[in-house]
Amino acid sequence: MKSSFKFCHLSSVICQLFIFFLLFSCSSKKQADTILHHGVVYTVDDKFSVAEAIAVKDGKIVAVGTNNDILKQYEAKEVIDLGGKTVFPGFIDAHAHFWGYGMGLQECNLVGTNSWEEIVDKLKKFSEENKEGWLVGRGWDQNDWTVKQFPSKEKLDELFPDRPVLLTRVDGHAAIVNQKALDISGVKAGDKLTGGEVEVKDGKLTGILIDNATSLVENNIPAPTAKYIKEALLDAQQNCLAVGLTTIDDCGLNYDAVEFIDSLQKSGDLKIRLYVMLSDAKKNYDYIFKKGKIKTDRLNVSSFKVYADGALGSRGACLLQPYSDKPGHYGFLLSKPEHFDSVAKVIYEHNFQMCTHAIGDSGNRTILNIYAKYLKGKNDRRWRIEHAQVINQNDFNLFGANSILPSVQPTHATSDMYWAADRLGKERVKGAYAYKQLLRQNNILPLGTDFPVEDINPLNTFYAAVARKDKKGFPEGGYQFENALSREEAIKGMTIWAAYSNFEEKEKGSIEAGKLADFVIMDKDLLKCAENEILQAKVLFTFLAGQKLYSFR
Repeated sequence: MKSSFKFCHLSSVICQLFIFFLLFSCSSKKQADTILHHGVVYTVDDKFSVAEAIAVKDGKIVAVGTNNDILKQYEAKEVIDLGGKTVFPGFIDAHAHFWGYGMGLQECNLVGTNSWEEIVDKLKKFSEENKEGWLVGRGWDQNDWTVKQFPSKEKLDELFPDRPVLLTRVDGHAAIVNQKALDISGVKAGDKLTGGEVEVKDGKLTGILIDNATSLVENNIPAPTAKYIKEALLDAQQNCLAVGLTTIDDCGLNYDAVEFIDSLQKSGDLKIRLYVMLSDAKKNYDYIFKKGKIKTDRLNVSSFKVYADGALGSRGACLLQPYSDKPGHYGFLLSKPEHFDSVAKVIYEHNFQMCTHAIGDSGNRTILNIYAKYLKGKNDRRWRIEHAQVINQNDFNLFGANSILPSVQPTHATSDMYWAADRLGKERVKGAYAYKQLLRQNNILPLGTDFPVEDINPLNTFYAAVARKDKKGFPEGGYQFENALSREEAIKGMTIWAAYSNFEEKEKGSIEAGKLADFVIMDKDLLKCAENEILQAKVLFTFLAGQKLYSFR
């Protein structure tokens, strides 16, 4: 009996020890808020490694690894089986106009219109639904019409003699207005200004305003209410999250817009992250130099947006030689070179980032040389050329020699390819949309869309970058395909390289422990799917700081 008791007691002790170790093993797991497992996780780290699972806590990634490692080491209330779906870092649009896009959602949408007559019909319907105030719209492009010429204002004058009309071209560098808007603004035939043109034919105003001339009318539009702006920004946020965007570079805002954005972010209404470039205006320099750089998890204000020239589509881009389809016309700089030099000096002295819109080869050369004057070789200032659209072959080296980042928008190449050679000629166009050649300069190429000039969807960016084709698959073989990016390069351009261009590569742009838990789950693997499947891919979920803010249904 005594021996039997000892055996039973020993068994009981062993059983208790087993339970203890089992409980200890369970309790020793680290706590996370969310675990995602059994996915194809493109981390976009230095090795572009692929993982299977992610653990998230307090809005940050705490671990990335295999399914076994993460599930063995962590437990969480929310555990998501990805079922083999693909995960990318949250997409970053390195050049867009978030504020303007939101405001445009409240205006007459003219994107995709195929004729002036279609625009007039859309505006008539819009006016019936919006019966008071200015009629404002955006998105027309005469290059998409059968008759590829700027329209004139006669029909607008006839239909809307008592309501001012302002319809901005898709690139934001030209507009057509009616006589009522011209009268309110005091614009007359013969008016001259730097960096803009008030078009006149046969001694009469046509209603076409190019570049700086558009502000003559825009400045007279009544300011929108706070309620209107809030609704606009929240609508924009929802659309951006739906396509996987978690950070957007808003290129060119005034400080009061920044303060409004900050208030919405602090109230929790606006969750999307914004990298805001302040517009080139004295009031903005005075404001931010006194206040200092602004940096939160959602808002970063440490740069300025400057405009060198106009756009190629409206022939406002400044070229070294005349336009091939408009002899004697070179386009123009929007300010004198002395202005660009003076702002470069003050921006450099205050250790801010300078980001300059430059389209034409002359516009680019002017800014590149001014940058070089202050940067003086390799540096970590990360000054950017926005668009870097047409570069003279003798000037590409200036990017690498002075660590200047070209920030490009691949869909511009596939939107402009139908007529770019008409503007530039067969030889000069070879230096346009030269993304691979630009990438070789610094081995970093941030990518964006320039929305609302182009569609907001970053999949269009990816497709245009790697295929160099339009949505119909034209042209076969791709447009100037020698400048196509690899799929890995395109993903980097939409994530870690974009983060780098914002000085944010240590907090976002890749899926690594310690970084913000911003990522997207997609139904297709963009690195492996067929080329013709890229544009059909869908974002299933968008996570921002570990919160599932968008889910596809």
